[in-house]
Amino acid sequence: MTNNHITIILKYMLKLKTYGRNNAVNYALEYALKKNPEYFDYTLMGGNCTNFVSQCIFAGAPKMNFDANNGWYYLSPANTSISWANVEPLFNFLTTNKGVGPFASNSAIELCEIGDIIQLKFSGMQSFSHSLVVTKIQGYLPKDIFICANTRDVKNVPLSSYNFAEYRLLHILGYRVNE
Repeated sequence: MTNNHITIILKYMLKLKTYGRNNAVNYALEYALKKNPEYFDYTLMGGNCTNFVSQCIFAGAPKMNFDANNGWYYLSPANTSISWANVEPLFNFLTTNKGVGPFASNSAIELCEIGDIIQLKFSGMQSFSHSLVVTKIQGYLPKDIFICANTRDVKNVPLSSYNFAEYRLLHILGYRVNE
């Protein structure tokens, strides 16, 4: 067997890890109203919401995916994947990722847990354009699900504080690492 064959085999030997929901929530609560200086702030470039959500996910699933076609990573403002800071690309990455890093399903709100991601579509918009992280759940109505978000920086407010046309839940299922 050649080294190339061994590398290919090792690439597909992934170990499933549990998503650290409390780590994601603690990060969200700490940085909802202030920016982490280790990351670029995209607020003036269209919004920081998905960048913030990716940071929260990374706090609970500390494995980036450097795939050139469908990766999810942040090294610097000049070296980041499109999925790290953009709503639709994050959705596409999380729901199709078969490699290392976090993965999710587009699920019914009744499956919502803390640390999950909700994305919003606003009236008159063609696509989803805002990402939020779930920090507390008291039920499964928008008034009972509490979130943190950036751009419009909010901490532990009910989802119903937003005027949206549609929402979708990204239920984080875990993350994978090479081992």
